[in-house]
Amino acid sequence: MLNGLEAIFFYLFAFIAVASAFMVISARNPVHSVLYLILTFFNAAGLFLLTGAEFLAMILLVVYVGAVMVLFLFVVMMLDVDFAELKSGALQYAPIGALVGLILAAELIVVLGGYTFAPQLASTVAMPTPDLAVRSNTAALGDILYTDYLYYFQISGLILLVAMIGAIVLTLRHKEGVKRQSIPAQVARNPATAMEIKKVKTGEGI
Repeated sequence: MLNGLEAIFFYLFAFIAVASAFMVISARNPVHSVLYLILTFFNAAGLFLLTGAEFLAMILLVVYVGAVMVLFLFVVMMLDVDFAELKSGALQYAPIGALVGLILAAELIVVLGGYTFAPQLASTVAMPTPDLAVRSNTAALGDILYTDYLYYFQISGLILLVAMIGAIVLTLRHKEGVKRQSIPAQVARNPATAMEIKKVKTGEGI
């Protein structure tokens, strides 16, 4: 249970997060939408801190606010996309969005209702959360991630590496008439090919 001060911060973070999330979809300026989304992430990180999940709060700030949102803001400001034109046909997808929202709400109700009406389910977890006084959340997550799920972690890193190399290869474009540096050609040079001497007749030079 939350004490008085924690309850005040919880409602403060929750109210600002919901309000800023609403402003993300209602703001006309896309730059303002990105800034409101950053504010939403900050308040969500505060909620994670209140629950003792300091690792998730740090990841939310470092990854989403520090990298993803800055990239979104950079792309929006550089490309100057007309979002008003893109949103003009969004209403035709409203039924599909409402259906997906109902499915997600039903899943949340099932999960939360299961723990509410059957509290004994928490005791059936294979690896329960250790006491924070004995082991912090970050250390416990590291124990699980780098022991039981080590191979899955390495495979996910390999997949991200392949995706990054694929994105570089797909976006690389060679333009005609542009001189590029060739490292193998430079390494393979010898004195015979390093310098070329041409004899120019008198009066025919540039």
